[in-house]
Parts: sequence; C-alpha cells; structure tokens
Amino acid sequence: MAKKKPLKFKAGDLKELERLTRSGTLKARKLNRCRILLLASKGKKRVEIAGAVAVAPVTVDEILRRYKQGGLGNALNERPRSGTPATFTGRDKARITALACSTPPEGRSRWTLRLLADQAVELDIVDTISYDTVAVILKKTNSSRI
Repeated sequence: MAKKKPLKFKAGDLKELERLTRSGTLKARKLNRCRILLLASKGKKRVEIAGAVAVAPVTVDEILRRYKQGGLGNALNERPRSGTPATFTGRDKARITALACSTPPEGRSRWTLRLLADQAVELDIVDTISYDTVAVILKKTNSSRI
C-alpha cells in the first residue's frame, strides 16, 4: 500500500498550530482540531489520527477537507449555528409581565401561572403559551409574582 503524503501547510500555519497547542487556553474541540492537523502533517493515516485524538475517522476527513478548502481558520473554528428563532417577541413578554402586574380576575387574590397563560391567549397576546413559559418570562424580569 502506498504511503499517504503528508498534508502540505500554507506558510506559517504549522507554527501557528504548534503555538496554539502549547498555549493551554484552547477549548477541547479546537485543540482536537489542531492535533488532527498536526498529525496529518506528519503523514499519519486517518484511522491512526482518529485513534490518537479519540474522534471518528469521518471527523478527521471533515477537518482536513475544511483546511484544504478554507485554510486554518476554517478548519479550527466552528461555524455559527442558527438556533431556533424566538417564539415570543420582547413586546409579547412585556405584555405578559404587565398582565402579571395587573389586578387579578374577580374572585382571585393573585395571578397563577395557569391563569396568566390562559389570559394571555384570551387577550390575543400570543396564540399559545404554557404556564412554564410564563414562569420563565417572569423569572427573567425578576418578578416577585412567581
């Protein structure tokens, strides 16, 4: 079987990788990516690299592909993740908080989380909301209502 060629680094990348691995301030995921690239530069096979760094061989392939396509920064840094869009706007949260600060319904001495959730839907502040979410909204405002 032919020996795999070592990964060719761009000018200064190898020194930067060595500096980063010695810095002691890297997060574990980024440090693993540095180690993958350093081992690849020494001509190690992907399975050997995966075993040494304790990652899947597919991860090694992905890091090497990202280095070849976009350089060191692309290989080491994580891409931003979109995350779930916010369900409620700041205005919705403010209206729920204002509702909690208002006088409770007739026959009640105070608002309950379930009453607030039901009332918010009834007043068309939101389409649907759980009492747990009402609790989270009020907790973030440091309200003494919960």
